[in-house]
Amino acid sequence: MKLIALDMDGTLLSSNLEISKENLQAIQTAKEAGHIVMICSGRAKEDALKLLEEYKLSLPVGASNGAIVYVDGEVINSRCIQNDKVYKLAKLLESEGFPYKLYTNKGVYSPYTWQDQVMQAFEENKHALDVTLEELERITEKQKKSNLITDFQKIEDVVNNPELEISKFFILTFNAGHRAQLLSMLQEDTDIMVTASAPTNLEIMDKNGHKGNGLKQMAAHFNIPIEDTVAIGDNFNDVPMLEAAGLSVAMGNAEEDVKKLCDVVTLTNNEHGVAHAIEQFVLKQTSSSK
Repeated sequence: MKLIALDMDGTLLSSNLEISKENLQAIQTAKEAGHIVMICSGRAKEDALKLLEEYKLSLPVGASNGAIVYVDGEVINSRCIQNDKVYKLAKLLESEGFPYKLYTNKGVYSPYTWQDQVMQAFEENKHALDVTLEELERITEKQKKSNLITDFQKIEDVVNNPELEISKFFILTFNAGHRAQLLSMLQEDTDIMVTASAPTNLEIMDKNGHKGNGLKQMAAHFNIPIEDTVAIGDNFNDVPMLEAAGLSVAMGNAEEDVKKLCDVVTLTNNEHGVAHAIEQFVLKQTSSSK
């Protein structure tokens, strides 16, 4: 039995944010062969589950980059950021002008000024960006229409709410120089882990709230040795699970530095790279070893 951990964006999902029938079939075949397939994504738990539901997929999930580990309707492990740390980080981001959202146990929370902040940051840096105004408007409109997102007035409203636990900061960063300065400041803090899933964002979790932890927690839950795990991903937030897994698979569209640290490279996310990897490196291997 293997545990197969799949990233979502840039991995399981095509560029159109869809799961191909080839990938769906490979997941189903792996499950029927007795393997466990999990999602390990930077997305919030509710967001990941909603997408899986659209495809009638029932899979365990490591959400918020593995900070929240969810199996059969229950959170079996969570690594959250302490409230005093949340407050300090939020104040830093606000003073530096970075738009941010908070991933919590009750969905995503964002400042009520999120949309205005994003548009302002875009206007100030659009000369140096690959992102078009249309793409940006899609980001902010998607945010506005989502019922998974709650607006807040002040960060105090969040940290003083005893029902909320914060697993991740998602930060938009449109200026490379400004981003590098922020990254340098954040990396001095040994209580947190900082990663990214695109050149225009940064993500902050508890130091143990990463995809490597998500993979290990899930493997322990299902009594699967870590050497019998397979991780498939494309970006820097996938690195901890790729390093932890028995077999690491980079997508054909992965960042070059991610490809270099992986055992093998599969096809791109638009060529059903997940299906190809499952067939080549799991199903073929297990059938030939019988």
